[in-house]
Amino acid sequence: MFTAHVTRKFSAFLHQELSPEENRRIAEHLIGCSRCRVEFEEVKFGMRLAEQVPITSAPQSLWSEIDAALSKQSTTYVVAHPRWRPQTAFAIAASIIVLGLAGALLIRSISNTQTSWAVARLQGTPRIGSIAIGEAGKLRVGQWLETDAGSRAQINVGTIGQVEVDPNTRVRLLETKPTEHRLELARGRMSARVWAPPKLFFVNTPSGIAEDLGCAYTLEVDDDGNSILHVTSGWVSLQLTNRESAVPAGAACATRRGIGPGTPYFEDASEAFRSALANVDFSGDGPARISALKVIISEARSRDAMTLWYLLSRVSEPERVRVYDRLAELVPPPEAVTREGVLSLNEQMLGLWKEQLAFAPGTNSQKLKLGKKF
Repeated sequence: MFTAHVTRKFSAFLHQELSPEENRRIAEHLIGCSRCRVEFEEVKFGMRLAEQVPITSAPQSLWSEIDAALSKQSTTYVVAHPRWRPQTAFAIAASIIVLGLAGALLIRSISNTQTSWAVARLQGTPRIGSIAIGEAGKLRVGQWLETDAGSRAQINVGTIGQVEVDPNTRVRLLETKPTEHRLELARGRMSARVWAPPKLFFVNTPSGIAEDLGCAYTLEVDDDGNSILHVTSGWVSLQLTNRESAVPAGAACATRRGIGPGTPYFEDASEAFRSALANVDFSGDGPARISALKVIISEARSRDAMTLWYLLSRVSEPERVRVYDRLAELVPPPEAVTREGVLSLNEQMLGLWKEQLAFAPGTNSQKLKLGKKF
């Protein structure tokens, strides 16, 4: 990881002008450095704004007016008493406009060149559209890559990562530009390894969106559009409308079509715990849900505090009391967090307890608390 800040490399990083190794090192630095991460988000936001600037031709008269203004400026400029003259102001304003248009054109031209990703055949006969790719091919924006029962392929996500596509999978390239790379996984299974900073690589599924936070993971979609995410390193955020689950390494999270992401859980949790959690997440209300919540509470370990924290805002008020009591028993809340505040879903208190539990992406204590098995 870099020991110095990396802000000067943001432009080259976003435009994919660096080597894969340097990309990976910058991504690792951004995950751990909040200062650089904030500045990186500002740069991305500026680039998104520039992409929205309409590109139009400047009127022919503008150039002659600029030349005339600059010529007049050179004959009236007084060194001993510098003043802003109308001609000078006009020339500066015109120059800013020209530079702004040139910058927007440059960004637009760079973005437009990134219209395809390289695809390599790993096994069988993967197809792009109706055409078998042979040993290698190009997946362009809007095109589908499909594998049959005997086929596998690898996609290079620009210079920021790789995706392996398993048999019986259908995936489409939706977007590729400096500020966003996006796939759509309609069915099947893919494994992604990404060394980009957070919020650059996305995968749409019928039941939610996987947002990469610098990680490696597998994502599988069944024939009904439901999916399951397994994270092997880093973090992934699963989202649908206002529902979101951040999933750390060693954890998994299911999604359901029409519902969105369920509650994250560590994969070494007991089978009874995982089965009960699926019931609470997706089976609706009723006696079965009440029984399932009892199993979750009785089976929860200190390591499962993450799951209980998410459940606080996803269960009814009577159920929340039981979840709170078990979570407080496993990991006592900070002094500033009160029982009443949590039970009323006070966002500030929930955030403080989340920091205490240390499962927010990028927290320094993540490896100490979440990585330890209890």
